[in-house]
Amino acid sequence: MTMTINGSDEVFITRAPGRLDLMGGIADYSGSLVLQLPIAEAVYTALQRHRSDEIRIESYVEGSPLPPRRFSCSLRDFTDGNTPIDYHSAQKIFAENPEHHWAAYIAGAFVVLMRECRVRFSEGARIVVYSQVPEGKGVSSSAALEVASMQAICAAYGIDLAPVELAFMCQRVENLIAGAPCGVMDQMTSACGENNRLLALLCQPGEITGTIPLPEELAVWGIDSGIRHAVTGADYGTVRTAAFMGYSIIAHLARMPVRRSEAPGVIEVEDDRFHGYLANLSPEEFEAEFKARLPEQISGGEFIERYGGITDTVTRVEPEKTYPVLAAASHPIYEHARVNRFAEVLEHWDASRLTSNAEMLGRMMYESHASYSECGLGSSGTDQLVRLVSAAGPAAGLYGAKITGGGCGGTVAVLGLRGADTVVRDIANEYSQLAGYTARVLTGSSPGAAAFGYRRTTLKGRSEC
Repeated sequence: MTMTINGSDEVFITRAPGRLDLMGGIADYSGSLVLQLPIAEAVYTALQRHRSDEIRIESYVEGSPLPPRRFSCSLRDFTDGNTPIDYHSAQKIFAENPEHHWAAYIAGAFVVLMRECRVRFSEGARIVVYSQVPEGKGVSSSAALEVASMQAICAAYGIDLAPVELAFMCQRVENLIAGAPCGVMDQMTSACGENNRLLALLCQPGEITGTIPLPEELAVWGIDSGIRHAVTGADYGTVRTAAFMGYSIIAHLARMPVRRSEAPGVIEVEDDRFHGYLANLSPEEFEAEFKARLPEQISGGEFIERYGGITDTVTRVEPEKTYPVLAAASHPIYEHARVNRFAEVLEHWDASRLTSNAEMLGRMMYESHASYSECGLGSSGTDQLVRLVSAAGPAAGLYGAKITGGGCGGTVAVLGLRGADTVVRDIANEYSQLAGYTARVLTGSSPGAAAFGYRRTTLKGRSEC
């Protein structure tokens, strides 16, 4: 069905939080269970439709000494006659000028809605964005930006998307227009998360299995390492591609029928006993049948010649690059098992066994962190923070720590006793002295965009929910 949008002068305000990746992280694109906490910091978007075809955006970042970023374009830039432009063409619009790439996460929503929902926009919009979410810190500032913007557009133009569907649309913005090969856990947490509860998401591709409250005895913090993280970076993309290369090799070893897709470098696996996801291999099955037969490393050229391609449609194998296949393929298999065990401990929490259960959770976080490093996604700053938490240990009320999100910097998630805030801040201060960087501590939680909904304000100052 085709929808044509008409005019309005009202302002629609939405809010979407960032997220702290407690467990799961980069295993999301391989089908793992992930546990994500929406944080207190959020992105706010205000949108007003207007009767030209112009989209005008201003973006403000809390605490930034820089002036606001500005971008404008025409809705006509997103169409070829009456047909929406393809995603490659849309990506080029924002890639041509690096100073405007940030706008892809906002204006890209119009393109996705045109293509996926067959929406026709007859009016443009003025959009103001205010972000509290630290950028490049591994807490999903981009997903919060996408979700708040998509929610505002849907509210203002009368587009009905369920929260889960909205999250998938936002993932398309990031994958296909911003050009970042992320999984869906960030957008799903920002859209569907609940205050002070871990979102349990099975990423096959995005099934919310429930939410899990943290035991009242425990708390979670984030400590910023000061090392900027980006899922558009080479390391994240290399590890993701390597994981899918591992899956293709396993399909070959398991003698599952494979055929080439129409897209270059993409294959499809038929009679797939693992249903397309590495996470569906148990560690025992992996060790018995495949682990010893996977190459530690392989060049892209040799891989393409022997196996034809990968099942991932948002990354590609580069012939001249060398990929860490064994580590990248192993991580989601063991991580999925860890996350399931982590969730099981929380769901059957026994306060009488507080210390042993908390230490078990902490061990799994340390194992996850070590696995990131084996994949090549560690960093000196995040490693230092994890060592400081480990050195303080249970005697100081701290049980575990790990790098979050895509790795290679960003934020470290810390698990400890509720009330250990002073210890966490002392660690942040010690790290600051060692690193020469003032480490920010993230605390608290907040509801996702779906729970907030939207606020509607008229030009006369009245507001509605």
